[in-house]
Amino acid sequence: MTHDFELPPKSLSLLASVGGVVTAIIAIASLNYLSKQLTSTDTVLKTEISTSHSDTNNKAAQAIAKLDAQSLALPGTPVIPSQVTVNTIPYVAPGVGALTPWDVATAHQAWLYFQRNWNKETGLVNSVDGYNTITMWDQASAIAAFVAARELNFISATEFDLKISKMLDTLASLPLYKGELPNKVYNSQTLTPVNYGHPDKKAEIGWSAIDLGRMAIWLKIVGTKYPQLKSKSDAVWQHWHVQRLTKDGQMYGASVIEGKEQYNQEGRLGYENYAAYGLKLWGLDVNEALDYQSDVAFANIYGKGVPFDQRNYENSGANNYVLSEPYILDGIETGFQTLPKAYADRVLAAQEARYHNTKQLTAVSEDNVDRPPYFVYSSLLVNGEPWATITETQEKHNNLRFLSSKAAIAWHVLYNNAYTRQLFDFVQKNLKSEKGWYNGFYEDLQQPNTSLTANNNGVILESLLYKHVGKPLTVWAGVKSGRASGKKSL
Repeated sequence: MTHDFELPPKSLSLLASVGGVVTAIIAIASLNYLSKQLTSTDTVLKTEISTSHSDTNNKAAQAIAKLDAQSLALPGTPVIPSQVTVNTIPYVAPGVGALTPWDVATAHQAWLYFQRNWNKETGLVNSVDGYNTITMWDQASAIAAFVAARELNFISATEFDLKISKMLDTLASLPLYKGELPNKVYNSQTLTPVNYGHPDKKAEIGWSAIDLGRMAIWLKIVGTKYPQLKSKSDAVWQHWHVQRLTKDGQMYGASVIEGKEQYNQEGRLGYENYAAYGLKLWGLDVNEALDYQSDVAFANIYGKGVPFDQRNYENSGANNYVLSEPYILDGIETGFQTLPKAYADRVLAAQEARYHNTKQLTAVSEDNVDRPPYFVYSSLLVNGEPWATITETQEKHNNLRFLSSKAAIAWHVLYNNAYTRQLFDFVQKNLKSEKGWYNGFYEDLQQPNTSLTANNNGVILESLLYKHVGKPLTVWAGVKSGRASGKKSL
């Protein structure tokens, strides 16, 4: 239907001018009536079409939910013993070493986020577009983004040194939780410790060992690759009282609940091992946290034996998410020197198998969403439930499951197969914005998750840096470390 109305014919114009006001009013009223009728009809048609689409989407979502519920079988097929080992030689993905024009354009698109969200006064990068809060995890992603921008010649070496120096100087002088370790959240402009969602109210809420483990990796990469920055990256680590990060070979974090500090072991299979590797680079004892065998079990999900941590919320008080990001980061940054590549193979294979069974492209991870509850974990398996999307407090939001942009692009960089090509192409066609890459695409809603974050765009940039340099990023930077072990010894 067209809304392009032509001007009234000359006879009607003449009638209006000669016949007086009454005739003109009648003519105008007639046109207004006709316009209202057309608008009313158009509204009814749009409503009917929208309802029809909604009904179709609901039926499709219900069918997929049924298949998802049936996709889990226990016990699952374990990885064979010869594959349960981390790589002696860091893994290098096929096809690395040369970026395509699409790759370069993808990296430029991600870089838009950091151009918008870098704070000149502090050197820190907003975790969410236009929102003045930061976490250590997201600042590590921002460091990764600046390294990628320098190596891809988006910025000069001089600009890189100035901006990273500013960021590192700020990180080395942050007010710490109890004077010990970085608070979980800060205001990116005032550097005040705050709580999630309250950037203008001071609050010390504890620290995350997992976040600091990721930061530890990127402090080592920057300090090793760029000697002129080593003293600054070292100063950040030396600012922390790191003895409280570990206990008996495990990682420990702190939370403040009703005014009281809780000091608990932190991490489950995937994130635990990845973050522990970062702390190990700085000499901390994380042997227990690096052990990827003692608590592992396998669940067949769409026929693929996916590894999961047996320490779930019911028996340990913590969620045991199985999702893409820790396996992706381990591959890109260490070359699967922390977790067996066979685990990552299974995590990706199960998502591809879901696509073959449901026709729903799948690349799940955790990230911000553009509506309440604003942050979810989209998982292959969590607390015994397949394909659940939950909050940290176990609220279920399966209607907000989304294909993750960072996961889609990074899986393609690491595996470069027919399925990952579909993921990459889907992101290119559907998730570009003038501010960077949207976080993802909702399955049920069939629309973009328009949240924009430093982590999403940072992981995309570091994935393409990995492809560009042709090596895992710690290896490329020259970071020295003994290989992680699936047992207790290193």
